[in-house]
Amino acid sequence: MNPPDIFSPEFMQDPYPLYKRMRDEHPLFYHAASQSYILSRHEDVDRALKNPVFSTRNYIWQIEPFHGRTITSMDGHEHASHRNIVNPAFRGRTLREQIVPLIAEKARTLISAFRTQGEVELIAAFTRQLPLQVIVGMLGLPPSEYERFSGWYKALAASFANLTGDPAVQAAGLRVRQETAAYLLPIIAERRARPGADLISTLCHAEVDGGSRMNDEELRAFCSVMLAAGSETTDKALSSLFKNLLEHPEQCERVTRDRSLIDAALAETLRFSPPVHMLVRETTAEVQTSGGTIPAGATVTCLLASANRDERRFARPDAFDIFRADNDLQRAFTGAAAHVAFGIGRHFCLGAMLAQTEVQIAANLLLDAMPDVRFADGAPPEVGFFLRGPATLKLRFTPATG
Repeated sequence: MNPPDIFSPEFMQDPYPLYKRMRDEHPLFYHAASQSYILSRHEDVDRALKNPVFSTRNYIWQIEPFHGRTITSMDGHEHASHRNIVNPAFRGRTLREQIVPLIAEKARTLISAFRTQGEVELIAAFTRQLPLQVIVGMLGLPPSEYERFSGWYKALAASFANLTGDPAVQAAGLRVRQETAAYLLPIIAERRARPGADLISTLCHAEVDGGSRMNDEELRAFCSVMLAAGSETTDKALSSLFKNLLEHPEQCERVTRDRSLIDAALAETLRFSPPVHMLVRETTAEVQTSGGTIPAGATVTCLLASANRDERRFARPDAFDIFRADNDLQRAFTGAAAHVAFGIGRHFCLGAMLAQTEVQIAANLLLDAMPDVRFADGAPPEVGFFLRGPATLKLRFTPATG
C-alpha cells in the first residue's frame, strides 16, 4: 500500500490511525507534495531532534522570511550563546517574581468576565487570550494594542505552518514582518535609551558571548517569534488539557480534588494530543534511520504526534492516562522528556517552563471558578494540520454568586 498523504482530507480529519500505518508500514518515505522525508517512529524522531546531522537550516526558508534570523535557526556556538542570553527571562527568579504575578493577574481578569454566567466558550474567552496577554505584558507592550498583536500572531503562526505554500498565507506573513518592524524598532530604541523592567529592556542590555549585544534586528525578530510561538501552542495545550480531562471524568475529578496532578495531566496532554504535530529539519549528511536512508541536504518532517503514540515507546499509547509511568513526570518539562511535544535536546522549547507555569496557574484558577465544569454540547473534535487542537470548547458550570 502507498503511504498516507499528510495533506489529505482523511489526515486532516483524524491523523492518528494514519500515523500508526506510517509507523508500521512506512517508517520512512518521501512525500512529494511537501518535498520532504517523513519520520513517524519515536526512535527516529527523537534522534532527529537530538543529532546535529539533522540541522535547523530549514528555518532559513520556513521562519526567517517572516521573522528574521532568530535563535531557532542558529546552530552550534551561536545558538548556545544566544540561548544563554534569553534563558534567564523564562525561569528562576524572573519567572517567580515577575511572570507568575502577571499570569495570575491576567487569568483572574479574564475569568471574572464569565465566572457568574454559568457557561463559557473557553477558547475565545480565555485560552486564546491569556498566553498573548502574558507575552505582551512580558515585552512591556501596551495592552490597548492587543487586537493588533492578536492579528499579527495569527498571521505569523499560519506562515510558520504553511507547508503547502499557500501564497496568500505567505503574503500575509511578509506583510506582518514589515508592520512589526515599523512598530517595534522605535520601541527597542527607546528601551535602549531608557530601560525599564520589561523583557525588551533586559535583552537590549544583556551581553552576548564576548561582550557584544543583540542588535535591533535580532531583538525585533525575537519579539516577533515570541508573539507567535509563545501564544498559539500554550492556547492549544490548555484547551486540549480541559478537553482531555472532561472526556475522562474520573481523571478530571482526581485533578479537581488534587491540584498537584495538574502537571501530570499536562504532561499526558502533551503526549496524547500535542499542540504541534510536526517539526521540520534538514540533513547535513546522509543518515540511516529505522526505515532506510535519507540523503544529505534533504528536508525531513518529524511527526511529533505520531512519535508520542508509538507503541514501541509507550504502553497503551492511544489511552489518555495521567497516571502512566512511561511519561516520566520528573523529566516531562525538560529536554530529556519521554514525549517530544516540546522538542528534544539542544533546540528544546525555550518557553517550556513558562508554558508549564502558565497552565498550572490557569488550570487552578479555572477549576476554582468552575469546580463542576462539563461539556455544554459534547466533546469537540480536534482541528488543524501543523498545529492542532479543539476549535471551540463550550462548557457549563454552576455560576459563582459573589
